[in-house]
Amino acid sequence: MTRASTRKPGEATGDDQAAVPRRLLEHATKLFAKKGFDRTSVQEIVEAAGVTKGAMYHYFGSKDDLLYEIYARVLREQTRQLESVASSDAPLRQRLSAAASDVVVSSIDNLDDNTIFLQSMHQLSPDKQKAVRAERRKYHERFRGLIEEGQASGEFRTDKPADVVVDFFFGSVHHLGSWYRRSGSLTARQIGDHYADLLLDALRPPVG
Repeated sequence: MTRASTRKPGEATGDDQAAVPRRLLEHATKLFAKKGFDRTSVQEIVEAAGVTKGAMYHYFGSKDDLLYEIYARVLREQTRQLESVASSDAPLRQRLSAAASDVVVSSIDNLDDNTIFLQSMHQLSPDKQKAVRAERRKYHERFRGLIEEGQASGEFRTDKPADVVVDFFFGSVHHLGSWYRRSGSLTARQIGDHYADLLLDALRPPVG
């Protein structure tokens, strides 16, 4: 005799459980882009994702948590990439070049997520905003550490503070959403390599 299923409509099974948070984030991103974070309801998100509210609240405690995770998952991957490059045995210029190019590529790959988050971050709770800033600051500090390493060894110029260099570079990265088009002539990696070259050229010690 076949055992009757007790699963409720929209409830995840063991096979698709891992896909539920991904679907929620995917559809939340689309709805936030179309309607705005504040005008999108939880009900609209769960209906679009094909899950119950109970299933959503199993993974995300609130709509704030969804918005936070849209950005946090990108930042986690960027942090993993940066740590892998920064801790390698490659020459410093090669490590910084790879780190700079990688963050541009990952930002382009997740451009919609980043744009939506930056537009809506002010609507997060103060605690969530504080958490995001703390995680982003840790990432920037690790990136800045590569520049400071080169300044200490004399490989990079020292007349420009590392903090200013980092702010200038990431300001350009955050600006990608205002001009980048997937139909353009340059690939994400080509743009990343151009950004990396510009950063390294700016850090080159003055001649004479």
